[in-house]
Amino acid sequence: MILNDRKIRKLCLNPFVPMITPFSEAVSAGVISYGLSSFGYDIRVSDKMTVFTDMRLISERVGGGTLDPKAFDPRVCMDISPTDGYFVLPSHSFALAHSVEHFNIPPNVMVLAVGKSTYARCSLAVTITPLEPEWSGHLTIEMFNQSPFPMKVYANEGICQLLFWQGEYPDITYADKGGKYQNQPAEPVLPIVSGLAPIP
Repeated sequence: MILNDRKIRKLCLNPFVPMITPFSEAVSAGVISYGLSSFGYDIRVSDKMTVFTDMRLISERVGGGTLDPKAFDPRVCMDISPTDGYFVLPSHSFALAHSVEHFNIPPNVMVLAVGKSTYARCSLAVTITPLEPEWSGHLTIEMFNQSPFPMKVYANEGICQLLFWQGEYPDITYADKGGKYQNQPAEPVLPIVSGLAPIP
């Protein structure tokens, strides 16, 4: 079943392995809201972001301008920093960031992400793959500015909402199978394919 605010709070305030750190009750005054909601939790985007460069530049840097998830070349990305508390995401551009929050997902919980109305109405698409049972780390956040205009994305404010489902314990968790994105650091993590060495 989907978890409500009471159950999410209880998991987050677990003194041994808190599900979300830092944990916040609902915060909305003067910011894009974040924290606990009735049936979810709105996470914040941190102050680190990497933006995919223009495809013409990608073509110059990487032969043919083709992105390969099995041999991802980090030269196609450029780190940007916030100014006055926000990033400027260029029109029709894609960026990776990470959550302020660190997660320790319980072994019988699955988490899905959905966008926030405020950004969705400005045409920002936020995509996050599921947080599997016993996954841990800072969450990498994928964002695409679908609009013809540059867009402000506010650091340390809400970016998307997580929904939590609790079920029976699975036979194998993400930690059991040694998932490649386990224990993600506080920075955007680029594509990884198990068994292949990344391009330096």
